[in-house]
Amino acid sequence: MVRGEKLIIGKRLKVLRTTLGLTQAQMAEQLDVSPSYITLIESDQRPASAKLLMRLAQVYDLNVAELAPGTDAQLAADFEAALKDPSLDTDGVSRAEIEAVLQASPRVASALVRLQGRLRDAMMRGQAESNPLTDRNKVEALAQVAKPVEQVHDWFYENRNYIDALDREAEKVAMYNRIHRDESGMGLHKMLAAHSIRVRRLPAAVMGGTLRRYDPHRKELLLSELLDAASRRFQIAVLLARLNHQDLIEQVMSDAELEGDASRSLARVSLANYFAAALLMPYQPFLAACESERYDIEVVSHRFGTSFEQTTHRMTTLQRQEARGIPFFFVRIDRAGNVSKRFSAGRFPFSRFGGTCPLWNIHAAFETPGRIHTQLIRMPEGTRYFSVARTVTRAGGSAQAPAPRLAVGLGCDVTFAPRLIYADSIDLERAEPTDIGLNCFLCERQNCASRAQAPINRNLAVNELERSVALFSFETE
Repeated sequence: MVRGEKLIIGKRLKVLRTTLGLTQAQMAEQLDVSPSYITLIESDQRPASAKLLMRLAQVYDLNVAELAPGTDAQLAADFEAALKDPSLDTDGVSRAEIEAVLQASPRVASALVRLQGRLRDAMMRGQAESNPLTDRNKVEALAQVAKPVEQVHDWFYENRNYIDALDREAEKVAMYNRIHRDESGMGLHKMLAAHSIRVRRLPAAVMGGTLRRYDPHRKELLLSELLDAASRRFQIAVLLARLNHQDLIEQVMSDAELEGDASRSLARVSLANYFAAALLMPYQPFLAACESERYDIEVVSHRFGTSFEQTTHRMTTLQRQEARGIPFFFVRIDRAGNVSKRFSAGRFPFSRFGGTCPLWNIHAAFETPGRIHTQLIRMPEGTRYFSVARTVTRAGGSAQAPAPRLAVGLGCDVTFAPRLIYADSIDLERAEPTDIGLNCFLCERQNCASRAQAPINRNLAVNELERSVALFSFETE
């Protein structure tokens, strides 16, 4: 709420404070103000001064716009998508009403999203039992029922893709063993040797379709010859995470309160991978390299001996309270636009189904493999983002079975773009952004020549006497 020129941020300041795990007195001390001032602001009895806003930005390394009246972009996208469920009969709900709920009661909106998800799961489960492949739309909807994947994704998203306990422990181990300065990789092998484990690199024909296999009885880590050096180091680090820090991983998982064995197993894998990345790219040295090189992915990759994808993924985790990097989002797609990875330290509104917008130039990366593409994009609600995209090649590959080529995208709110070397050639104030949507199912932009599907909440408008550039036209009201 804004009163004249005064900014009332009570609810959002309280959310920020509780998210950081701070008392009012602790936040007041960090901001160099009195605890009573924090109390007055949180109760909306005092507006936030410009001085306080600047102090918040400096201390917590955040975009002050996040505290201004607005909403969590992902929650807004999920809430609006949930309201499009025909069974809820919400056709008359206006955008203003949606914004009002998101502003006043974000937890209520979040609860409705979860409720609609359970309703959708129950409905699709019944359909799946009778015939899960009746039509393509049913397959798209069934894809949303991948509960283990979504639960783990959501938990990482809620934590802004940063797991403090694992990150700090990995950094301590890395610094003690000088892993990030060990060009030969012997440090990792010595850590395995402490468990009497040896590493064997075997022919692809022997490993079959497996890239890594740990044999606890023979005390051997078997790695396929198809793995490059960066991937081999990463797989060793993953095993070290499971051997030396399984108790810590279990402790972190217990706080996540995940449902089902599959979700917990996937979480263990994800947390071991997280630890491995933090071991190879320890937080403080990695953040320092990113800042000094202005997030030049290739330079930082060479410095730490990691792959392009490993490096970009790690960049999304730099959200330690006292030393934050840029809040990036990360996505990986195949040629068909299927999303196989999505992470966000910021609030980019990923769709849970239906691929990505074809106007986003992450798709164009396939046309020029290995070349970095940049783009200024704008979402339907007006938020602008700067993105970087490039192809990567998965491990494996031979003459008979070439390795799949994927595209990864790394992006951030445009306010952070001046800190990126990739934005130097772009006039961020004058450049016209490319308007994109979440995906065709949820996008309501008219006259889009790239549209592949009609929006699910609009009635088709068919004119038999005309042929427009867009494949589908639809009613706006």
